Amino acid sequence: MSNKPYERCSFCNTHKDEVNKLILGNDVAICNKCVELCQNLLNEEVAPGTKNPTDIDPQKLKSYLDQYVIGQHRAKTVLSVAIANHYKRIQFSGKDVEIEKANILMLGPTGSGKTLLARTVARYLDVPFAIADATSITEAGYVGDDVESLIVRLLTAAGGDKEKCKRGIVFVDEIDKIARKSESTSITRDVSGEGVQQALLKMIEGTVCRVPPQGGRKHPGSEMIEIDTRNILFIAGGAFVGLENIVQKRIYGSSMGFNATVQQTKETGLDQVVPDDLIKFGMIPEFVGRFPSWVDLVELTTDDLVHVLTDTKNSLVKQYQQLFAVDKVDLDFDHNALETIAQRSADFGTGARALHSEMERVLMPHMFHIKRYRDRGINRVVIDKTQINNPTPLYKEE
Repeated sequence: MSNKPYERCSFCNTHKDEVNKLILGNDVAICNKCVELCQNLLNEEVAPGTKNPTDIDPQKLKSYLDQYVIGQHRAKTVLSVAIANHYKRIQFSGKDVEIEKANILMLGPTGSGKTLLARTVARYLDVPFAIADATSITEAGYVGDDVESLIVRLLTAAGGDKEKCKRGIVFVDEIDKIARKSESTSITRDVSGEGVQQALLKMIEGTVCRVPPQGGRKHPGSEMIEIDTRNILFIAGGAFVGLENIVQKRIYGSSMGFNATVQQTKETGLDQVVPDDLIKFGMIPEFVGRFPSWVDLVELTTDDLVHVLTDTKNSLVKQYQQLFAVDKVDLDFDHNALETIAQRSADFGTGARALHSEMERVLMPHMFHIKRYRDRGINRVVIDKTQINNPTPLYKEE
């Protein structure tokens, strides 16, 4: 190694007198201009996320969601705009105008893609993501989890990083299951309904939670981490079964009585829900007010379910083809088979969730015998309608 001090940048060969700083290292030197250039290159290559919220383009976010979620175009548009505005708020709130947080409420039947949408958004933004079931939360945590367990899960997903946790996303599923049983306010709070809604209010709006760094229960004298929830985005999802009847009654009135006129109307969707409908369903007004952004999802059609099977980036057909490929066996489906699987799944009434069960039922005999297929020279399995109705292995046991 030469003892002569460096006079030029090792990268651009600029003399030290022509730059503001020349940083010396072990057998290398770099000027401030090259440092700035490297920093700009790194900023350009960063994946879309909260590091530069103003770069979140709702159209690009929706295009990303289209790769993983079939249909629900209106829901994806509303969600993309709400997400972009939320992270703009984090960047600019408090400078001239204080922008209020707009948490998101997702309404739609089971299996329509609520959880998948939330999870995919978190993956796109590269932020910590935590899922919780509202039915497991109690007001004080003496039966199940308390509301602060949501933040514990998010902190765990962030790898213990406090700052990342503060900009994460919490998805609370089955939120409709904590609706109170009647419209009148109860005198004593129950552990699974109105009381949980009350307990969630401050956290959703924004408060400072004290949570144990390793999760688990709080103990007197134990170390605590303070997490500010003002910039944590809360997404609540639920099927809200029966809510459409409340909407129909509000729009068309009651059709009971001798003089009532029976309305021949098409089915009313959740896109026509107003806050009063949710309050009548059993959500308290303060809780509804914390969710100004609403996303309504529709039930998936049979054609949608076929596309879920084949066209998404992580489709079930691709997953099972990969499993079969490990044993060097090709797996193919004809169109009639896919339509039959989709129709059987639709009949269950659980949306896309039923597809996985149907695929397991159909492919189970083949997966059980797949090692024998390879031994017998069977390198391709074609699933047709006959195999859907009567799944059997491709050879007879001797």
